[in-house]
Amino acid sequence: MSIEVKLQALKENVDVVEINAVKVNLGDTVTKGQALLEVQADKAALDVASPSAGKITQIQIKVGDQVKIGQLIFVIDPAGVEAATPVAAKTITATSTPAKVPGVVAKNIAAPVVTHTPAQTTATAVLTKENGKVIPAGPSTRRLARELGVDLNLISGTGRHGRVGEDDVRTFVRSNASTSTSSGSFSIPPLPKFDDLGTIERQPMSAIRRATAKQMSLSWSLVPHVTQNDIVDITEFEAFRKSQTKGLKLTITVFAMKAISILLKEFPVFNSSIDIANNQIILKKFYNIGVAVDTENGLLVPVIRDVEKKSIVELSQELTAVAERARQRKLDSKDITGGTFTITNLGGIGGTSFTPIVNYPEVAILGISRSRLEPVVYQGDIVPRLMMPLSLSYDHRVIDGAAAARFTRRLSEMLENPYQLLIHA
Repeated sequence: MSIEVKLQALKENVDVVEINAVKVNLGDTVTKGQALLEVQADKAALDVASPSAGKITQIQIKVGDQVKIGQLIFVIDPAGVEAATPVAAKTITATSTPAKVPGVVAKNIAAPVVTHTPAQTTATAVLTKENGKVIPAGPSTRRLARELGVDLNLISGTGRHGRVGEDDVRTFVRSNASTSTSSGSFSIPPLPKFDDLGTIERQPMSAIRRATAKQMSLSWSLVPHVTQNDIVDITEFEAFRKSQTKGLKLTITVFAMKAISILLKEFPVFNSSIDIANNQIILKKFYNIGVAVDTENGLLVPVIRDVEKKSIVELSQELTAVAERARQRKLDSKDITGGTFTITNLGGIGGTSFTPIVNYPEVAILGISRSRLEPVVYQGDIVPRLMMPLSLSYDHRVIDGAAAARFTRRLSEMLENPYQLLIHA
């Protein structure tokens, strides 16, 4: 009997994924646990493994498709022992332990759910008991609800079997914060009928674009943003950087990462998160810096961990490698989680300044713009100096303007004298 392979839930609160690659062809014989697909779930690329050995008799998807959880993706004709076992009477469980290959970052491999009989229980939601009532909600949803001080009992879940998701929590918060109606409800106004005005083209949002929109909406709605602008004289820095002709190319971003890791110890509140529910500031003693990477598929922010423990050369090597994986859509969940501070550098494109959005639940982000020669009073003379704009956005709930100004000034001093950084390299 053929097995219908349906896509199972791969990440919390991800209902739609995008197909990056189909790794098998019609008629191929596969083994149990063999990777069938690579999908984009939010900003992580994940492999989907076969739940059974057998022959691929149907492929229901193709590269670029947007696939919903529970959608049919393959049909497999079991081989050998698998074919001799009554399929309808067995349950094939997921395997999530990928093979370990030396020197290669392993990706999460999740096996699809195989369904042959009607579901008799609630979906595999994690249940939480709030005030005596069992509520279907995942760990990240519960964590978000705690951070925002929201009682899950008050929220109607829109997921399967009434599951409460992160979007439900955010919608509830926005609705109760709105004063547009007496009931406090909030709704997005309908768009105009653009096709009545002229020719339009509709394009589906990619998994990365959807994840970006979701995170930016969360950050902008929760964080009261303020941006501190400054300008740094990097004339000596550029001379030093260009003198390093051997080995890897050392970019301003790498030096900024090292400088930030030092400053976060001097200004610990910039390496914190705010816990509104408990009226606490969480000060982190680890320094993981995210770096925004512009790819043809959208913005990705891989995270470099333990920056304070690594030399500038090591940081350069690691950043080069992870940026390349980002462009190839090969980042896994570990690559894009756990950040404590973010840097975004638009200097290679242009602009004089901008307002970066804080990457919640972080509290600060540094933006770097293009440097340019400007006439500056230097040692009593007006001379051309290479000046680089900095834009530090921060969460004004926990960071005051004076602290932000001191932070950017100290950063400027460190970049103006790159030899200071070599002491910590």
